[in-house]
Amino acid sequence: MIESFRLRDLEFKNRILVASGTFGYGNDVPDLVDIAKLGGVVTKSLSMKARDGNPSPRIAETASGMLNSIGLANIGVHKFIAEKLPALKNHETKIIANIAASSVGEYCAVMEILDSQEGVHGFEINVSCPNVKEGGLSFGTDVKLVSLITKELRHRTQKPLIVKLTPNVTHISEFARACEAEGADAVSVINTVIGMAVNINKRTPKIATTTGGLSGPAIKPIALAKVYETVNAVKIPVIGIGGIVSWEDAVEFFIVGASMVQIGTANFINPATGVTVAEGVKKYCGNNGLDDVGKLVRTLQTNKTISIVDSWL
Repeated sequence: MIESFRLRDLEFKNRILVASGTFGYGNDVPDLVDIAKLGGVVTKSLSMKARDGNPSPRIAETASGMLNSIGLANIGVHKFIAEKLPALKNHETKIIANIAASSVGEYCAVMEILDSQEGVHGFEINVSCPNVKEGGLSFGTDVKLVSLITKELRHRTQKPLIVKLTPNVTHISEFARACEAEGADAVSVINTVIGMAVNINKRTPKIATTTGGLSGPAIKPIALAKVYETVNAVKIPVIGIGGIVSWEDAVEFFIVGASMVQIGTANFINPATGVTVAEGVKKYCGNNGLDDVGKLVRTLQTNKTISIVDSWL
């Protein structure tokens, strides 16, 4: 059974990753899960300087999901290298550093610091960050800025470069094409969906920033549709994210066209979800006569006479 997947020159032992912001820096739950059984760990977002993040409350439970507005709280790239990375080097899995920034220059500076570090195997770029020079609007909603960021980062590393796209746009495929054109090795689809929750007794928002990012099972249908749109628009691999809590969920993403998947909110319930998903996918493939997980990818049977856009009208 072939479970591995190669991205650029990097080989992952399987196609299951844990998503940024849901698994700490990768070594926070050593007694609960053996991360060596994962294809890789995407770290909590890293910025140049440490960030405290948004005021609390910044997490609220919703129907089949979680609303959060953490504000990219993190220890900063230098403290990550000094305190977290040494331990991560001892684990037999791939470490993908997620980078967050408030300017194009900061994205570049953080990558240049991390690129030379042993134990950092690739990068995932969070473009859902606020662009402070443009009044706080997200980088990820401006296709020209996403293109520029990808271009600037591509020539600063030979390691795998993944861009994590926001679903809060009209056509995510336009952004994926821009990333592909500027040399991205893959795109992660999707980041959280904008959402809101209200305390009806106090008549106040349940999180301090009023709106936040919705994740969890509630967004899986949206994520599947965005992955499907993206894989039909680009040739580079698409990494599926959004509401995966079981191996059955992961299989859906593979069938739709995702080359890899990331486990996110489910890690807060059970940090070992990624391992059980990997085992379940392997068993499913074996039971269905597939000697390579890759043979499951993009096997969706659809009515080819109906376009993606037409199906939404």
